Amino acid sequence: MEITVNDAVIAETDIARETQYHPAPSFEEARLKAGQALAVRALLLQRADRLDLAIGTDATDEARIAALIEREVRAPLADEQICRRYYDSRPRRFRSPDLFEALHILFPVRQDDEQALAAARAKAEETIAILTARPERFGELARALSACPSGKQGGNLGQLTRGSTVPEVETFLLQLEPGQLCPVPVRSRYGFHVLRLERRVDGQPLPFEAVSGKIAAYLEERAWRQAVSQYIQILAGNARITGVSLKAASSPLVQ
Repeated sequence: MEITVNDAVIAETDIARETQYHPAPSFEEARLKAGQALAVRALLLQRADRLDLAIGTDATDEARIAALIEREVRAPLADEQICRRYYDSRPRRFRSPDLFEALHILFPVRQDDEQALAAARAKAEETIAILTARPERFGELARALSACPSGKQGGNLGQLTRGSTVPEVETFLLQLEPGQLCPVPVRSRYGFHVLRLERRVDGQPLPFEAVSGKIAAYLEERAWRQAVSQYIQILAGNARITGVSLKAASSPLVQ
């Protein structure tokens, strides 16, 4: 495919060379992104030429584009009121992480071996039955039976936060009460787990003052990206472009 931006031609060889920098689920999508990126680049450089930006004779294309955007794009700053509104509307986002302390015993198994799966499940169920009657034996059984390195510490997984363990284990941890033994084996890609929640510390809201700076930086970055995108759309609307659509395309400097 050949792309033109006003009087400039972007050759197929340039698109092929650029494609490697745009990973995508398919080659066609990567190629399309490459074409868009080159078209946007050409559009911005043409605008910089028309404005005759004085930034030195040895300036790179990236420097010229950066100077152009700095000159022509304005994005609103995030004042305290805007930041406070964002903070108040997302209470769960701005809190300390929930902490879990748990014990487990792992019976490993290959997932494609049905006989081994059944045997591992039976062993885990037998261990749960023992611990239901004798909970004080968890550390002893973990040291004797668990295939996890934590077995040497009596099955202690230490402090966990959301996302720090496999999803299957986390799902059950969220349902258990402190001191409760999970009544069924928990299956994961590693095998079957015997699981007990020792302690949970729920996260607490973080004060606005502790996060206001990060909120402002995030909102201003988002606003700047939106402003650059809108600027590109304005330039594209006033240009003659063939071979590619620049809808939703971004600047080469905004990735």
